[in-house]
Parts: sequence; structure tokens; C-alpha cells
Amino acid sequence: MPRFTTLLDRRYSCLISTVSLLMLTAMVIPARSADWPQHLGPHRNGISADTGLIDEWPEDGLKEVFRVPGGVGMSGLAISRGALVTLVQRSGKQFVIALDAKTGKTKWATPVAPAYTNGMGNGPRATPAIINDQVFAFTGEGILVALDFESGKILWSKNVIKQLGGKIADYGMACSPLVVDDQVIVTAGASQGTVAAFNIKTGEKAWSVGSDPAGYSSPALLIIAGKNQLVTYTGSSVLGIAPDTGALLWRYPYITDYECNIATPLAIDGQVFISSGENHGCALLALKPNGDKFNVTKTWASQGSKSVLRNEWQTSMLLDGYLYGFDNGGSAGPLTHLTCIDAKTGDRKWQKIRFGKGNGIAADGKLLISTMKGEFVLVRANREEFQEIGRVTVIGKTRQAPALADGLVYLRDDNEIVCLDLRKP
Repeated sequence: MPRFTTLLDRRYSCLISTVSLLMLTAMVIPARSADWPQHLGPHRNGISADTGLIDEWPEDGLKEVFRVPGGVGMSGLAISRGALVTLVQRSGKQFVIALDAKTGKTKWATPVAPAYTNGMGNGPRATPAIINDQVFAFTGEGILVALDFESGKILWSKNVIKQLGGKIADYGMACSPLVVDDQVIVTAGASQGTVAAFNIKTGEKAWSVGSDPAGYSSPALLIIAGKNQLVTYTGSSVLGIAPDTGALLWRYPYITDYECNIATPLAIDGQVFISSGENHGCALLALKPNGDKFNVTKTWASQGSKSVLRNEWQTSMLLDGYLYGFDNGGSAGPLTHLTCIDAKTGDRKWQKIRFGKGNGIAADGKLLISTMKGEFVLVRANREEFQEIGRVTVIGKTRQAPALADGLVYLRDDNEIVCLDLRKP
């Protein structure tokens, strides 16, 4: 995502159950544990099950496995069964491309839409999802495409924004598709549906719900009080939705300037954490069943310029009850701090002042971070203090989080896709 400016200060949000989430996402994403098949990885929380990663920075630096041309865009990287899939813009079109994840060699490249231009950055924004024999991609103007995983052949294509009577979000459509059973779900922000589900084989609409603006977040699938729910962070609220029918279970207002709610909701002990950047803040909310609906209550909130954690476009990482994330205190890059807080209480444990803008994931007790300057940084996930293992400049300016699969970390910018080896010797 591009940098968005948020000024308004309000609270509110959503739900969740950590153990149930792991069980549920294993059902939704039938991939190997070492894969990274969608936005924020196998469990859509930015955490990989990979182990055996380096504990110390090598004296001769990280081994570069490959470096290949990519293309313009802000799409993240999805890896499954030896293939890396992303969206790029080149030659006047938006492409879904697949590379060999070990060599970088192109397997296929399929044009799916005309070039998308935007003053905050050109090209597609959303990360594709790889599910069984299909790839799902959402373009900058809101075209949802299903492709064959092996060949890249387009199976079907739907202009979701036009179909639902909507308009393209100011900074482009950024929702990364989520597959639940036989449906692929995206946030459209249209008058005929804030959120919509489509059959994965035919592309026919299954349901749509709501009329809130889209925002720039991607939905998560959670279980609350034994009930499957889609939790969607829109431009002005958080929604809980029944995934099979599209019934609205609850809505909680959370308003920001420019509709810039971007991070993905996270599960914390049966509750949900959300955060928005600059001087907006964060909140942890609980849900209580009320018939076939839910009532939402605030467990804690930290809002405004004194907030403990203001995620701009980055989703924080929850490890052993602590949140590690980027606290954006203003529009200038150095005002973004890397921060650790107690997720249950919101108390700050430590803060690396002026760490700079970046994005991150977690694995093997470590934070894997990409900075806007193109650095890759490895940090220990230590709740007591900031401990950097090492860093290296790898690519140009970027906002995408790294992706990790089989001990290899992948990064991209507007020109290249790079793979580094993090495995212990």
C-alpha cells in the first residue's frame, strides 16, 4: 500500500479466537506449512511456521538466491508448491506472473487488465491468493480474476466495482482476496455491497452485504463463540459477517480521514485488535452473543498522538501475547517507530524511536522487516528490548512486507524481485 494520511481520531473494532483461527485457516488454505500462499501468509496473520533460520548475521552477508525483473506495483508475494505469484504492471498492462520460487525463472505471465495509474503510486495493490489449482487476483481498478495455477490461463474475470455499482477507492483497490470454502471474498465498498463473495469455479456472485466505503484492508476469517465470521475492516467501520450467507452479524464504527483503515484484524484471546496510522490509534474489542447478532464492547483503546501503536499500512505481529508493529507518528518516515506492546493491556514494552517506515512478518522467534529504503532487517522478537541481528540494503523503495517459504525470504520493489537464503548452514 502507498502511504496514507490519517488525521481523525476515533475508536472501535472487532473480534477473534487464536486457537480456532489456526484450525480454521488450515481448513481454508490447504497448503504446506512452509508455503506463503496469500496475504500475510498461511494464517493471514503475518506469521510463518518456518524454523531453522539464522540466529546471527553471516560475516560474508546473506546469500542471494536470485534477482529477476518484476514490474511496477504494490502487490505482495504469494508462494505455494514451488511457485511465486504476484501482480506487476509493465508494457501498459497489469499482469499476474508466476516464477519458479527456487530460481526466479518465469513460469507464466498473464495480462489481466489495462495499466492502472494513481497519484499515490501506479500498478496493482492486492496480494494474490493461491488455493489448490487456482490463483485469485484483484487489480487496481477492482477486477477480480481467477487463473489456473499451472498454466496462468484466465478461468473467469469480473469487474466487481462496476457489477456492484461502486467507484474505485481514491488510492486504488487494495483488498487481497480471501477464499473460504467455495467462495472468494473481496471488499468492494460499493452501494450494492461493501463486501462480496463469488463462486470460485464460476465467478457468479454468491452474496454481498453493507454499503460502507472499502478502505484498504483485507478481510480475515475468524471463529467467535463457535460461529464462523468474516471480519472486515472498511473505510468507516469493522463488520462481522456470516461467510456462508453474507448476513451482517455486527457493525462497529471506526472512522478515519480518507477512509484509510488498512491493517488486517488480528486475533487476541477471543477479541480483535485493529489499528490505524498517524495519530489515529488502536483498540482491542470483545464480542458478546445477542441472539444471532453480537454486541461489541471495548476492552482497551489507545487513541490520538499518545497512542501506543498506530499501524499505517502494516499489520502488527502477535507473538506470545505481545504485539510487534510500526507506530506511525506522522507523515515523515523517521517518525515511525518499531514498537512492542502487551496485547492484553496495551502497555508499551519498548520502542525503537525513528526506526523508519517499513513492513514485517515473523518466524522462528524473529521479525523479518523490509524498510521503505529497501533494506532487509532481521530483529529478535524479544519483548524486553529491541535487538537487531543485522540489515542489508537489497532493493529500491518498497512498501511490501517480505514473504517467507522454506527458509527463503522474498522482497520486491517496482523493478525487481529478490530472494535471500535465511537458512542456517
